[in-house]
Amino acid sequence: MNKQYKKRLSMTIASVLAILGFTMPAIALADLNGIDVSSYQPSDITARVAADFAIVKTTQGTSYVNPKANAQIANAQATGKEIGIYHYAGGGNPESEADYFINNSANYIRKAVLVLDWESNQNASWGNTDWATRFVNRVKARTGVIPMVYVQASAVWQVQGARNAGAGLWVAQYASMSPTGYQSNPWKYGAYSEAMRQYTSNGVLPGYSGRLDLNIFAGDRTAWRKYANPSGSTATVPTPAPTPKPSGIDYNNLATRTLRGEFGNLPQRRTNLDTAYGSGTYDKVQAIINSRYNVSSSTNQNGGNYSGISHRVQRGETISSIAARYGKYPLSAWKVPSGNINRIYVGQVVTYGGGSYSTSSNSSSRRVTVRSGDTLSKIASRLGVSYTQIHGYRSGNPNVIYPGEVLYY
Repeated sequence: MNKQYKKRLSMTIASVLAILGFTMPAIALADLNGIDVSSYQPSDITARVAADFAIVKTTQGTSYVNPKANAQIANAQATGKEIGIYHYAGGGNPESEADYFINNSANYIRKAVLVLDWESNQNASWGNTDWATRFVNRVKARTGVIPMVYVQASAVWQVQGARNAGAGLWVAQYASMSPTGYQSNPWKYGAYSEAMRQYTSNGVLPGYSGRLDLNIFAGDRTAWRKYANPSGSTATVPTPAPTPKPSGIDYNNLATRTLRGEFGNLPQRRTNLDTAYGSGTYDKVQAIINSRYNVSSSTNQNGGNYSGISHRVQRGETISSIAARYGKYPLSAWKVPSGNINRIYVGQVVTYGGGSYSTSSNSSSRRVTVRSGDTLSKIASRLGVSYTQIHGYRSGNPNVIYPGEVLYY
């Protein structure tokens, strides 16, 4: 075929396609593939792997900010990826956590898809069906943007209120734990009318030797940006004026709400109560709780102060829930009539011996260093001991441990 003929044929085909473009319906674009990351992954992970989008953890509770977040987001943007940011629920006051998320992520509002990460681990309000709704409504009130909510498939019912308030659903449900790359039609895709699906935490992508969470978003980039900025506004998000401390505080009501878990566990509980209702509120509320549960204060033999607790077991309680209520750890410091902290009965009185382990006692104990992805139960299983024997976690809470931290047993 000579060059002149080729040129005429190419022009003819181009003309025909141009005409058809006005008469044929538009072809739907493919759904987006992407990853979600946190400080566990390197700062440049969002540049190293191929993805249409990257969702980055920015905050957790009211005291944690991902130190790698800005770099991870910048690398995603520099490589042409859509961005999302998420807040991991700590289960404290939902409005306070929403404010913390917004205040620490203000540069990305209306540029990134906003997400609430609702999981059981380190979440004092897991099972509370109203929490996510209140968080979503607070974010919407302040930003005009309705965040998505991430949750495992078996707990979708916990966030139905948030969905009713307009939140898109990002559901996690895995067919298996086998390594996989991106999938165009993962198992049960669309089963919950979800906006996004996480189908593995064992994803394998070129450019990174570790494992990644892989996701598929049901839409194109235009749809993604609509979630991020539904109104198209470019206005900045105003910082709210400090909320006036309420007068005529009902401390008994606050004690009841505290016992329901609305203000989280220590140390977050003290911060949430004193911030919302004024300095000293926590002490007043805790005194009421102590009186309800027959708590007495004691002094150790060395003159050091601690709370020696005597608690009468209520229906449905465990040592873990009792310890969380008072913020008293390790679990092994609790004394129960049976001698086995996993065997307690309604009406029994359990006591807390109090105090944290001293440096001298730690020095004579065996040590273990927390690995990435560890929980106290995993460490205990690896060591062949009970998780109640492990102590020394700097957070004071066995559900909050950090990679690199040294524990004792």
